[in-house]
Amino acid sequence: MTGSFLVFVEQRGGRIQPATFQLIHVAKTLAAKTGGSVEACLVGKGIGGLADELAARGAARVYLCDDAAFEYYRAMPYAAAVTAAIDKADPRAVLFPTTSLGRDLASRVAARKRAAFAMDCTEVTMNGTTLAATKTMYCGKVFAAFDLSDKRLQIITIRSNVYPAAPRQDGVKAVVELLSVTLRPQDTRLKVSEVVSTSSGIKDVTEAEIVVSGGRALKSEVNFQIIYELAAALDGAVGASRAACDAGYQPHTRQVGLTGKVVTPVLYIACGIDGAIQHLAGMRGSKVIVAVNTKKEAPIFKVANYGCVADLFVLVPLLTQEFRKLLAH
Repeated sequence: MTGSFLVFVEQRGGRIQPATFQLIHVAKTLAAKTGGSVEACLVGKGIGGLADELAARGAARVYLCDDAAFEYYRAMPYAAAVTAAIDKADPRAVLFPTTSLGRDLASRVAARKRAAFAMDCTEVTMNGTTLAATKTMYCGKVFAAFDLSDKRLQIITIRSNVYPAAPRQDGVKAVVELLSVTLRPQDTRLKVSEVVSTSSGIKDVTEAEIVVSGGRALKSEVNFQIIYELAAALDGAVGASRAACDAGYQPHTRQVGLTGKVVTPVLYIACGIDGAIQHLAGMRGSKVIVAVNTKKEAPIFKVANYGCVADLFVLVPLLTQEFRKLLAH
């Protein structure tokens, strides 16, 4: 086993997702303490050109699986590709993003490699010679710390936005190693002919640095338009409470909470959300929380950095107007 840290690169349509650059930052920090190196595993079709961007962010070596079989994400082929990269790199640890894809893939790779595995971590550091990971449990009420055995491969998924992105350093090149992956017939039973986006260009809540969420107080899907307008002004994502999703105001893909998606943006704006414990579990890790609610006793105010006891139908359009003015300069 080498001292390298291997980062799985999540890309969609030839665009590297922001969470990957955050993982490279973590890998660089860990490698600096252990004397190891940062390497990347890049899987897809026609994505060889992305190696330069990974090098600029700090990857010294890129293991590239570039083939038509990897054009769309499929669990079995991707698990085979990442496993091949691990066999070649022999890293100390592999880092994945805590995304839908990352969760699915990391657990499969960990099972194949019989690795020590920790998911959805909010902090990763070295405890002497041991890799230590911290994650939240019980609706975010406690933090659990784990020391992962250094006797075997270690695989960790890290929550988006808890670490900054690795800065660019132009002019740096990485060693690119092409991997040839032989897929078994059972690996290719699932066929993907097309991936159709339903988000209309709106960012996913787990990846955005700013999330604007609405609750049942918006009363209809049409009224959510003011949430979309504020999110667009801030270049953010639109979220919703479970009550709003269950009422049909927004799709469940936008649901924030214990039974939806866990988010850790730089700024979280909750509009008309009282703050049930299930919702708080999904957003209390946000760096700055702003709450807008007419109920001054709403639980959301207990975790908010800034609270506005106001009618969201009045305040949210005013916020949108002011942000547009400020950001226009």
